[in-house]
Amino acid sequence: MTVGLTVERINKSYGNKDVLADISLHVPAGKIVSLLGPSGVGKTTLFNLIAGLELPDRGSIQLNNEEITGKRGKVSYMLQKDLLLPYKTMEENLALPLILKGVKKKAALKKVAAYLPEFGLSGVEKVYPNALSGGMRQRAALLRTYLFSGELILLDEPFSALDAITKRDLHQWFLQMQKEFSLTTLLITHDIDEAILLSDQIYLLAGSPGVIRETITVSRPENKEVDFSLTPAFLDYKRAILQKMQTN
Repeated sequence: MTVGLTVERINKSYGNKDVLADISLHVPAGKIVSLLGPSGVGKTTLFNLIAGLELPDRGSIQLNNEEITGKRGKVSYMLQKDLLLPYKTMEENLALPLILKGVKKKAALKKVAAYLPEFGLSGVEKVYPNALSGGMRQRAALLRTYLFSGELILLDEPFSALDAITKRDLHQWFLQMQKEFSLTTLLITHDIDEAILLSDQIYLLAGSPGVIRETITVSRPENKEVDFSLTPAFLDYKRAILQKMQTN
């Protein structure tokens, strides 16, 4: 049985500046966990460490009980911008991570085609990114991220550039995809509402160097017809987070 991501006592500094101090967290397999905190607290640095782009000064990072500290290519990392290549069609963009991993182009395109309906991308195979809406591009970027590695997905502010209505729709769609594919997801966000709506657990980061000040477990209603954002429970979570952030 997979266990997900475990980060143990990570420390990171650049020169004389301490950026992260004694960071420990866990992302259970098939769950969504958020890192919530102000700019400059070290969230992106932590993502770079988990992705193997940088080495911590101290600490350990494990994925499904495998040591991945400093190892690249073990997790998928989706940035705020979709980074779709404008001169490639959507199917070519989506097939790119598979081709880079050594899959033949024909086989990669066939695998991409199988996922298009479930990600709401049917009929856009031959379309170039500039012809698509922001929501469609983000769906495509998430599929490309998943195709690179479905074991762990790192999402760095993936919905922040979208308008409020599109963001709301994408939130509901993402929760459906997460349930269908059992996505193990670590999400960076500055948006308290987004963190509550999407997460099974929220880690509050604060300070300089960044430390985890609080861990909040979120219980979303099982009834899908209930708008969680309008419930007293949602407001209680938001109130508690605001109080913790103001205190810190």
